Amino acid sequence: MIFRLTKGDKDTILLHQCRTKSEQMLAQNDIKKIRKIIHVDMDAFYASVEQRDFPQLKGKPVIVGGDPNSRGVVAACSYEARKYGIHSAMASSVAYRLCPQAVFVRPRFDVYRGVSQRIRQIFHEYTDLIEPLSLDEAYLDVTENKKGIVYATDIAKEILRKIFEQTGLTASAGVSFNKFLAKVASDYRKPHGLTVITPKLAEQFIANLPIRKFYGVGRVTEEKMLALGIKTGADLKKLTREELVNRFGKVGNYYYDIAHGCDERPVNPTRERKSLGQEHTFSKDIDNIEEMISFLGKLARDIETYLKKHNLTGRTVTLKVKYFDFKSITRGITPGEPIREAAVIMKYIGPLLDKTEAGKKKVRLLGISISNFSDTAR
Repeated sequence: MIFRLTKGDKDTILLHQCRTKSEQMLAQNDIKKIRKIIHVDMDAFYASVEQRDFPQLKGKPVIVGGDPNSRGVVAACSYEARKYGIHSAMASSVAYRLCPQAVFVRPRFDVYRGVSQRIRQIFHEYTDLIEPLSLDEAYLDVTENKKGIVYATDIAKEILRKIFEQTGLTASAGVSFNKFLAKVASDYRKPHGLTVITPKLAEQFIANLPIRKFYGVGRVTEEKMLALGIKTGADLKKLTREELVNRFGKVGNYYYDIAHGCDERPVNPTRERKSLGQEHTFSKDIDNIEEMISFLGKLARDIETYLKKHNLTGRTVTLKVKYFDFKSITRGITPGEPIREAAVIMKYIGPLLDKTEAGKKKVRLLGISISNFSDTAR
């Protein structure tokens, strides 16, 4: 079941109403057996905020990220820019070659965080079972919701309407009985679309889904699957659990489950960050160790600020080095002391840097990440 959002005469968002017996069955089933999960994903979030705040950017290919004359990358881009093949994480210089008329703007993360907090407040009107994945997307479990609304689809409609009314931005949503299907559904008819996958529709939906659309299947895995003749969910479902584990390792269990529409993962409002880090790409390749240490010290101070703000303590520190030839390596250590202060981080970064070819080979990028957080950190 697919709902499309369209603009009305008064610049409001309206929904085409639709209800089928299968949706009614989803609402009336025992809540202990069938969950109601919504995945909300903002449409081109950063770029849409820029177009909202600066009307002269509306309708133009907008790229949020680094300067095209530098080594910056694309953090986000508008749908107008995506038509040229531009996507996030692409080098800004490449994006410029694809679309010279694009407007490049620097990210304003404070603004994006503020908008994200407002959207989160809307979510909390309906449920406290909210699992944020990033500033612009989150899972919501509305099986039991604060307003007692029977149909999860109605909740999703209200949320999308309120987001537009209160922020001027559009979002897409997926509604289903597990996280995997809700996530895939939210991306199915972007932008400003609403897709509902009921238990009755799930099997056929998964069977027809191209393997590249499966959440959790990255580019490398997709290539491997295509080489094995796995092009759709129907192809994936033909393999046994043992065959998938033999070919893909432990993650094969996950592929088997989602091919059969099974995903028991709960919506986790206390989901903890597994790692955090900072990295810096140099405008020119460097081979001066002192200069590297200076930049790493700054990254360590930024990380310390975040750790203390969120009362986090790590146990593992990892150094990332990308050489001039784009080859990347990491070196890590898990010492016997808690990692929270920049001085402690840098105490281990120096020896880790000595274990690389930095200095002998020119370096393009340096990064530090902290992980393995202690159980008491919140």
